Amino acid sequence: MNSHYAMAVHVLALINMYPDSARTSEDIAASIGTNPVVVRNVIGHLRRAGLLDTRQGVAGAHLTRAPRDITLLDVYRAVNAPASVFKLHEQPNPRCPVGSRIQGSLTQVFGEAQGALEAHLASLTLEDVTGDLARRVS
Repeated sequence: MNSHYAMAVHVLALINMYPDSARTSEDIAASIGTNPVVVRNVIGHLRRAGLLDTRQGVAGAHLTRAPRDITLLDVYRAVNAPASVFKLHEQPNPRCPVGSRIQGSLTQVFGEAQGALEAHLASLTLEDVTGDLARRVS
């Protein structure tokens, strides 16, 4: 997984915490510490997933749902779908006793771990994240 997931949560938290501030991609990029082009890419993923509403030529974006209705799994799927955190290596040696069987073993382990990750992300919302942020700011 790349850092786009963390950036996507950052974008949504910023918009949620300051809903009346029209933010440009440059403003958001300054908060994240990245390039505005990267921010526009992340915002595009969030928009296509139905989590943000944007208007061409108008600075700012708005959440399409209440923060309590946006799970961290929704955000994960918006920027990583359908990718898994776990990747198998592509060419183990089929003549090796381990190489010929490792992918079958790891497929099950990785599938279970991915399921646990997704279940945990589904239990957390943007409201949880911004609530934690607000406590840290106070």
